[in-house]
Amino acid sequence: QVQLVESGGGLVQAGDSLRLSCAASGLTFGSYNKAWFRQAPGKEREFVAAITWRSSTTYYADSVKGRFTISGDNTKNTVYLQMNSLKPEDTGVYYCALGTSYAVTHGRDFGSWGQGTQVTVSS
Repeated sequence: QVQLVESGGGLVQAGDSLRLSCAASGLTFGSYNKAWFRQAPGKEREFVAAITWRSSTTYYADSVKGRFTISGDNTKNTVYLQMNSLKPEDTGVYYCALGTSYAVTHGRDFGSWGQGTQVTVSS
């Protein structure tokens, strides 16, 4: 069965960095698009970043461009999200997702999800 396990979240101050990891099992990791989404309290889940399996093309939400970097390591079945210059508005639960759809920026494009990891950025 497919399992995605996120880690690396925590409480940091504005301007700090964090690296989230998502370890996958139960599927052929290299053949899936990978993405990170987040959900802040009282808000809908939103797209953060994605990387395609075929060409490793990356996509980012405007709010994180230049600060966040998504990457994948097929040898470790792990996708990462490096988050720099964190802001209080980056606070939320971060979810990794894997999918095979052509599109990669909506939740409906992904069929496998992790349980989430909390990121809290204090001002």
